[in-house]
Amino acid sequence: MKAIVALVSIVSFLMVVLPGLLYQFAGLSLGLAFTSFRFGLFVGVAALVLIILQLLFARKTMQWGKTAVWTAMALVAIVMPLQMMGQAKSVPPIHDISTDVSNPPAFVAVAPKRADAPNPLEYAGGEVTRQQLEAYPNIKTQVFSQPLDKVYTAAEKAVAELGWERTQQNALENTIEATDTTFWFGFKDDVVIRLTAKDNKTLVDVRSKSRVGMSDLGKNAQRIEAFFDVLHQQLAD
Repeated sequence: MKAIVALVSIVSFLMVVLPGLLYQFAGLSLGLAFTSFRFGLFVGVAALVLIILQLLFARKTMQWGKTAVWTAMALVAIVMPLQMMGQAKSVPPIHDISTDVSNPPAFVAVAPKRADAPNPLEYAGGEVTRQQLEAYPNIKTQVFSQPLDKVYTAAEKAVAELGWERTQQNALENTIEATDTTFWFGFKDDVVIRLTAKDNKTLVDVRSKSRVGMSDLGKNAQRIEAFFDVLHQQLAD
């Protein structure tokens, strides 16, 4: 019984933890990675059931330290997929977020890097715009009282502070293009920041778009909000 509990717990843990790393570094397909992640939840539940049965009927032979480890592994295999599923249900299934939905900033410098990306560069509009405005009403153009050159410098510092990989070549004037790589799966999401001078003020628009996946689990909106938080801090110094 103890060997079975250990085996099922370890398998469930690996089915949830490894897919992201294998997708990022070993060429595992995204579909197979998500399948493993999803079924890891069920294996984790099975492991937890076995642990409970062991607790009820074989308490005297249990090794409490090892059982605690197996329980932790099973709980990770259960909680991580449930959290992701909950996040997916709480946000719209879109992956292209812009502060300006009527004239979104254009990707130019990063275009070659997205040549093979499943998600095209073009902004879809329509239903995507409707879902964004409903889910993220606070994602909108930011207006700063400082001149454009000062805001541009602060934006460059914000990009560096956030750890985004900036694309230096062929960007449009007064724009910054960069790529953010997610930690676990290594997804590449591209960002373009556009600055516009107007009435002695500076308008800042940001667009963040995933290269793969239908839903971004809210990551692109979070990224835009994080950028503006850092930008405000830079300009407040």
